Amino acid sequence: MDNQNNKNLDSLVEACNKYDIRLTTEMKDQFIKYYDHLIEINEHMNLTAITQWDDVVLKHFIDSISLLGYLNSKDNSGDEISKLFQSKINNKKEIKVLDLGTGAGFPGIPLKIVCPELNLTLADSLNKRVNFLKEIITLLDLTKTEAIHGRAEELSRKKEMREKYDLVVSRAVANASTLCEYCLPFVKPGGYFVSYKTESVDEEEAKAKNAIKILGGTTEKIYHFNLYNSDMARSFLIIKKINNTPKSYPRKAGQPSKDPIQ
Repeated sequence: MDNQNNKNLDSLVEACNKYDIRLTTEMKDQFIKYYDHLIEINEHMNLTAITQWDDVVLKHFIDSISLLGYLNSKDNSGDEISKLFQSKINNKKEIKVLDLGTGAGFPGIPLKIVCPELNLTLADSLNKRVNFLKEIITLLDLTKTEAIHGRAEELSRKKEMREKYDLVVSRAVANASTLCEYCLPFVKPGGYFVSYKTESVDEEEAKAKNAIKILGGTTEKIYHFNLYNSDMARSFLIIKKINNTPKSYPRKAGQPSKDPIQ
């Protein structure tokens, strides 16, 4: 395996500095171990099409932790989600996070590396990916972190998971209405769902307004930005959970994607 000297960490360090994250030597080592194991397993299992070190750093690692850049920014300190997050961090209160449809662990694992206090659950519908994630959890010695196998429609029916999370994140590719039906049932009232998008999400959000309301949410903010030191446009759709999700949601497997709530 390559060691740290073979990989340039400057862009990751600079991004973390900009995001008000202190990247320790241990964290740097964790990112490198994560990358090495990802590439090794990717040779015989399709985890990511992005494999070059610099591309993984930008499009997976920096992209994943950019949410902390938003939450830590003084410009956004008045936003409710930022106040909630900072209050929990400052008071050393647990932050329960679910990364739904996590795939190879993005954004959950990079967020956990730079913010070890998170209590993280990684969920994916493909068992092979979950086994990879369990290997990563052990390899990086991540505490308060678990990887579970299952579809959102089934997992959100579990008493121990339904409306139990302060924050649900997802980089999964789906329209906003479908993603909200999958993710909002996991969010506790007062908590948040943040959808990572690679493009502007304003039009999607407009079409999903009724679905968001039905599922117990309200859009707090759509945040547009470029990935650190690049011209790659990104968006966060930030939805606050204000009411319980009706028990009839999510609907049976496949229906949220085939027939999104209008």
